[in-house]
Amino acid sequence: MPIYTPTDAVRTLSPPRSWKRVLLSLFLLTAGGILFAMGLNGIIIPQQFLNGGVIGVALIIHYLMPTLNTGFVYFLLNIPLLLLGWFTVSRRFILYTSYGMAVLSLATWLVKPGTLHIENPILAAILGGIVCGTGVGITLRSRGSAGGLDILAVYLNRKLGFRVGITFFLANAVVLAFGACLLDLEKALYSLVYVYVSGKVVDAVLTGFNQRKSVLIVSAQSQAIADQILNRLHRGVTFLEGIGGYSGEPKRVILSIITLTELSRLKEMVFDIDPDAFVVVNDTLEVLGRRHGSLRVY
Repeated sequence: MPIYTPTDAVRTLSPPRSWKRVLLSLFLLTAGGILFAMGLNGIIIPQQFLNGGVIGVALIIHYLMPTLNTGFVYFLLNIPLLLLGWFTVSRRFILYTSYGMAVLSLATWLVKPGTLHIENPILAAILGGIVCGTGVGITLRSRGSAGGLDILAVYLNRKLGFRVGITFFLANAVVLAFGACLLDLEKALYSLVYVYVSGKVVDAVLTGFNQRKSVLIVSAQSQAIADQILNRLHRGVTFLEGIGGYSGEPKRVILSIITLTELSRLKEMVFDIDPDAFVVVNDTLEVLGRRHGSLRVY
């Protein structure tokens, strides 16, 4: 992984397109931080819910010493993590994260949306998870994060391939168990609902805009079907070499990535050409990289 210095970051931001990306990242960090702070001050803190990671530790300290602002404590706790991230992640990421952390800390101090009077703790936990999870997801769609556990989650995602939501859930459990011992077991149990919903929403926000269907098609009319996918759906096609396990005959297997709305059209095209075609449709969590239509493997 390349290491960026501040001078490198400035040098690489000269093209207009790069400045647009910078502004977009700053906007996402700002919007995500404000939205998370609204959920925190409007739902989580009034309900005395716990959280995980660094913000969870900050909440526990705030509950034990109410005079200490959660945002201020969060800012102080993040300083050593930022120093660690400076050497383990990319420095450009840490520069963005420093901004996101400052926005979240300031928003937690200034943004006071008012308490939402929700009597049912389960409903409050679900709503809090939706609001705060959306805020975290928006933040992580930028080139940085809001600090804290986000740094660890991104690091583990890049190094080991751990999904961000799962990392949040597992790390949160440790802090929740500690909070349950110090504060209130019942609140900690309700907080588990909040943490679970939040983790699912984070995953949905991060991958929901890029979810696709991967389709494998085995047919004697593979070229005709591929032409229809290319010309009518305008989707890439890759030919894979296959061999029938029973017949031993060579097969050309079509691989294509489409959207959910295009699935019905694809099936109609395939079975109009070859009623005996064999089609497998899989959910694809995320699609990255260039269009694969020019790649043909025989």
